[in-house]
Amino acid sequence: MRKVIGIGETVLDIIFRGDQPVSAVPGGSVFNALISLGRSGVRTSFISETGNDRVGRRIISFLEENGVDASNVNVHKDSKSPLSLAFLNENNDAEYVFYKDHPHDKLDFIYPEVNTDDVVMFGSFYAVNPVIRQQVAGFLEHAKSHGAIIYYDVNFRASHRNDVMKITPNLLENLEMCDIVRGSSEDFEVLFGHKGADKIYRTDISFYTHNFILTQGSDAVELRAEGGISRSYPVEPMETVSTIGAGDNFNAGFVYGIISEGITHEQIKAGLSNEQWDKLIANAQLFSAECCKSINNYVSKEFGKKRSEI
Repeated sequence: MRKVIGIGETVLDIIFRGDQPVSAVPGGSVFNALISLGRSGVRTSFISETGNDRVGRRIISFLEENGVDASNVNVHKDSKSPLSLAFLNENNDAEYVFYKDHPHDKLDFIYPEVNTDDVVMFGSFYAVNPVIRQQVAGFLEHAKSHGAIIYYDVNFRASHRNDVMKITPNLLENLEMCDIVRGSSEDFEVLFGHKGADKIYRTDISFYTHNFILTQGSDAVELRAEGGISRSYPVEPMETVSTIGAGDNFNAGFVYGIISEGITHEQIKAGLSNEQWDKLIANAQLFSAECCKSINNYVSKEFGKKRSEI
């Protein structure tokens, strides 16, 4: 049975409307995607770290409750779990403030088993953080050598703008290792100062990897892919409760599509058809829209149960 292995951060997301907290849920970019995949019946495993406190224990139990293997979550004995304050505006988009107390970060884990056509998901600042780069890059190289499909979500927030020069070599190495890269228009504006799918693909992406997805909030999703494929997918207008997990669940739906459609590493390498890309993006948009219907960062259990029965 194919599986999805994620590597990324864990946080407790405290969500505010105005100045009042309205919810507190376990989160993290790859974390959110894995919860949705676990709820949808996909075999999942998570490589991460957390603090030795009540929040850390809740994060690990939440993973396990949702079918995600948490045996490779490293618990830092002398530190507290990270917090993220997310302030929702009138459009239900979030502005973030992060608090992290890992003074001696050292990601320590045993590589989980990786087989051909398993999917590895990674992204955010965690994917380029110089402090844990050796461990992250080592696992990615291991996964690539075992025939895994590598899916990279750039997800580089403006709060790290001053780190761009420092992390650029790690970013380029990630692009070179991945099979599919997704990023938002904000990501590439922060990183390179570039706008527009064609400009970003031609200037920043295509030299390293040929399969690129650009998300632009409520504007169309743009695809540039192997074989000269160029496609645009409108985003259906909808009422949102929160957009915090929208991108993470786009990733989850896309990877769910890879598994459910039986798409292999060799097929991606050779170039997918328009029809295959259409199905993958449709799944991605479906998961993303579902997540935006609630204050949580993941699809509902009911939605996931229906996917697991397909």
